[in-house]
Amino acid sequence: MDRRDLLHLLDEVASGSLSPEEAEQQLATPATVDLGFAKVDTQRGLRQGVSEVIFGEGKTAAEISAICLSMLQSGQSLVLITRLSQEKADEVAQNVPLDYRQRARIGLVGSMPKPDGDGTVVVAAAGTSDLPIAEEAALTAEALGCSTCRLFDVGVAGIHRLFDHEEELEHAQVIVAVAGMEGALPSVIAGLVSCPVIAVPTSVGYGAAFHGLTALLAMLNSCASGVSVVNIDNGFGAGYQAALIDHVAQKGTLHDNTQA
Repeated sequence: MDRRDLLHLLDEVASGSLSPEEAEQQLATPATVDLGFAKVDTQRGLRQGVSEVIFGEGKTAAEISAICLSMLQSGQSLVLITRLSQEKADEVAQNVPLDYRQRARIGLVGSMPKPDGDGTVVVAAAGTSDLPIAEEAALTAEALGCSTCRLFDVGVAGIHRLFDHEEELEHAQVIVAVAGMEGALPSVIAGLVSCPVIAVPTSVGYGAAFHGLTALLAMLNSCASGVSVVNIDNGFGAGYQAALIDHVAQKGTLHDNTQA
């Protein structure tokens, strides 16, 4: 349960559609649920406004399923599973109603929230090879209540493609710029807009790209103001940070979901 769920619960009590005793029963959830291999933080949403997310790598399908069911039983309305392989997704889907997004390697269990942020999160990917990370960022932001706009294949190798989207860039609340190779896209975008830009280096590129290290260093050394940088291939981190910015006027009211 997150803060928004709690406010909804209190509204139901105030309106008389839910009795205080029923509300007490829903709130009588332990702070953690010990599964042996994991201690599920059932109250993170109340503390941080964002409930736990399951990091799929390194966990078995059985472990992911058990954690997911524990979250649902504690009242979490949406469970987000990141870095989930197709093989594990097929197994998890036998235990929970999983919506699997293969390109982003994301699993969703539950209902996606309606957008309620302050504006639009624009996710711009330099090339088609960057799309898995860009989609991870976009879906994460959407799972946290953001309206998103995707701009794909707008890298500096054909920069005119980016300029075709001046209106979307101009009206963005925050922009996530995803790029591999030399990692120049975030600097270009930040030089055009007045909103924060979150740069995501990807591991796309040839030998001297060093699996994303070149893009990471380029983004960290950007001469454009307003650029912040997340780790290599960390679409989840970028989408999460974008959602915080998009809800800055509503501090403490984010939707379900922080990396487990």
